[in-house]
Amino acid sequence: MQAGIQAFDADAGITYDVGRQYRHPTTRTYLADVRERTRMADLFAKCATLEKPRQAEAMGCYPFFIPLESEAGPEVIIQGRKMVMLGSNNYLGLTQDPRVKEAARDAITRYGSGCTGSRLMNGTLDLHRTLEARLASFVRKDDSLVFTTGFQTNLGAISALVGRHDTIVLDRSVHASIIDGCRLSMGETLRFKHNDMADLERVLQGIDPKRGILIIVDGVFSMEGDVANVPELVRLKKKYGARLMIDEAHSVGVFGEGGRGVAEHFGLLDEVDVFTATFSKSFASIGGFVAGNTDVIYYIRHMARALLFSAALPPASTAAALAALDIIEQEPERRTRLWENTRYLQSGLKELRFSIGKSESPVVPLIVGDEMRLAMFWRGLFDGGVFTNAAVSPAVEPDRALIRTSLMATHTPSQLDFALEVMGSTGRKQGIL
Repeated sequence: MQAGIQAFDADAGITYDVGRQYRHPTTRTYLADVRERTRMADLFAKCATLEKPRQAEAMGCYPFFIPLESEAGPEVIIQGRKMVMLGSNNYLGLTQDPRVKEAARDAITRYGSGCTGSRLMNGTLDLHRTLEARLASFVRKDDSLVFTTGFQTNLGAISALVGRHDTIVLDRSVHASIIDGCRLSMGETLRFKHNDMADLERVLQGIDPKRGILIIVDGVFSMEGDVANVPELVRLKKKYGARLMIDEAHSVGVFGEGGRGVAEHFGLLDEVDVFTATFSKSFASIGGFVAGNTDVIYYIRHMARALLFSAALPPASTAAALAALDIIEQEPERRTRLWENTRYLQSGLKELRFSIGKSESPVVPLIVGDEMRLAMFWRGLFDGGVFTNAAVSPAVEPDRALIRTSLMATHTPSQLDFALEVMGSTGRKQGIL
């Protein structure tokens, strides 16, 4: 009989033709079992079992993948009607700034629409190098490296730096990009309770001192808006000979006298060994960067697969981030307005008796608990003209589903008053308050 498709079984150490008839009873039984398991195992079977999103869609309260029909400013157009946007990370309102738009247009005119390759081969522009030098100077580090997305920044930096004989210790509430970076690394990953410095020390005490240790936290935790305890993190990293990485994605441009994030806010910027951030928030673009000492950045530049095998950041996005950096440095009054709006919304939500957790930032949660109740609450806010984000597990703990709101420097008091009115009336109507 003509041989069919060949397969190799590593456990049995044999190569066989799936379509061939064998006389040996053991082999014949084995192949029959293989065919049966192949027939029964369907890779796509799980795809039809995703029930909660389908249930939310059927109920008309599905809160995800909603297309905007306008710029992502303090007000947006969705489904043909104007809404107050309280679900954006556009903290400084720079996506609408004419200087940022002009810089992006000029970059397209000069460099074209894309880089056509990776940074390693043919995708590095002088514009990338200019942005990297400016960013390093801004966050007071020796050097920086720009990635195509913020997600890739954490993915690339962590997986490059952490080797087989190293240990990562991370806060349980860090961003998914950090978790995936840890998965790609060759090292051991340990977690400590969210913002619990006693638990962090417990974990550090159990690590072999011969292993390299990297502690990783978010500067501002993206779902509930609380802030990392940088002073204690620095104390513990010194005590146990560790290195400290902070993802300042939601805090750069927002915290600190110069907008350099929570590490600057605590006066400890020099103690952060690896600084990462994204351009998709205060920088009004897309992309991200890692900053640190010369040797660290040189190593990441040559070892980060997320950089080496990904197309470079497009010219328009690079120029937009550079223009946003100019504004962040030159217009601190934007941060002042952002914090005024933050305190105003937080105060209003507390007066309405919403549970807003421990937020210390422009990210302000409305904690609901049950996911389906959250979906209905989100829909009520949406119908009332306020766009927010619904956060469910695994982004938050299973019993801690929440509405995530976030402020902009460009929100007006009347827009925030309108949002508070809708939140209050919807919360009372649905029994949230």
